[in-house]
Amino acid sequence: MFMSLWSRSVFGLTVGHFIVSVLILLGAMLFRRLFGSIVVARIHAWSSGADDQRLNRRIAEALAPPIQFIPIVLAVFVITEFVLTNPRLKDSLAQVDRSLIAFTVFWALYQVVEPLGALLDGRTPIFSQAMIGWTVRVGRTVVVALGATAVLQVWGIQVGPVLASFGLVGVAVALGAQNLFKNLISGVFIISEQRFRNGDWILAEGIVEGTVETIGLRTTKVRRFDAAPVFVPNSYLADNAVTNFSQMTFRRISWIVGLEYSTTVQQLREIRDAIEAYILGNPAFARPPEVATFVRVDKFNDSSIDLMVYCFTRTTVWGEWLKIKEELAYAIKDIVAKAGSDFAFPSQSLYVESLPAGAEIFPIQGASDAGAGPALRPEASASAPRSSG
Repeated sequence: MFMSLWSRSVFGLTVGHFIVSVLILLGAMLFRRLFGSIVVARIHAWSSGADDQRLNRRIAEALAPPIQFIPIVLAVFVITEFVLTNPRLKDSLAQVDRSLIAFTVFWALYQVVEPLGALLDGRTPIFSQAMIGWTVRVGRTVVVALGATAVLQVWGIQVGPVLASFGLVGVAVALGAQNLFKNLISGVFIISEQRFRNGDWILAEGIVEGTVETIGLRTTKVRRFDAAPVFVPNSYLADNAVTNFSQMTFRRISWIVGLEYSTTVQQLREIRDAIEAYILGNPAFARPPEVATFVRVDKFNDSSIDLMVYCFTRTTVWGEWLKIKEELAYAIKDIVAKAGSDFAFPSQSLYVESLPAGAEIFPIQGASDAGAGPALRPEASASAPRSSG
């Protein structure tokens, strides 16, 4: 009864053939991890004398998954050649085995593309991290397309006629996907021109301000300062002005300090010289001729004498820049106070040239103790008022 069951056939496949095939596949699955570790270890040993050990290790680790798949391919080959006896079944399984071989080869190529992309890092200025990432994605897409073509060819499906049949559909899709291709081309220009890189702080007026996280094929992911991600189409960033704050060499401080009109010329000179000496003597600030530094009396404003302070800090980090700017504000406040002057604020004065006959003059209520001068009664009016700053 056992031998009868063992030799019973269904579609040319006996129970014995089925059980043996399953055992071979189970053995291959149990052996694949050991096989992969042995092969990877041998690759490490062969490349031990190479210059770039880190790159070789990355390549070996990337090849580990497809290498572990090789025992399964070999198991299918053994089943096809030595277990099965039905010709039609053998031919079908042989096609499957050839497909698995093509799949394994292109899987290995797909895995190797990323570590090989590391070879481009630093070769030329154009190969930035964003450019390398874009190249890796394109390379993997090409490998997947070639792998799918190879598998289809194994099964006798000609890719050329299939692509030709999709020609008209492709034209229609291209007309409807103009923005997609525009964003793809814009992404290439952004990466090649190195407008910004991953981690840069950028500002696109009216679009977004934040830190670049990923420059994709179609969109760029920018993380705003409130931690919200914004996915911006590449065409927006390519067609509009983008300010890259991360590429600043120095960071600017530009102030207008308003002083009272009662400030004398000597006090103005003293204040100006003290502020300039503070900036030039502080190592946190860049000095001429690296940058332009100005501390000058700028103009006579409506309510103040304006003093322009124009300088640059060596740091471009926002938090450090704020601290240096704060220290400069403290220093200017102290310098102005020591000079005996003060800061101006918008004000208006009313001068009365003459008074009508019989008008009474008395102090403003509540202001006489503070030294306020006399004032007119509310119903009294000046004959010829004028106002000045």
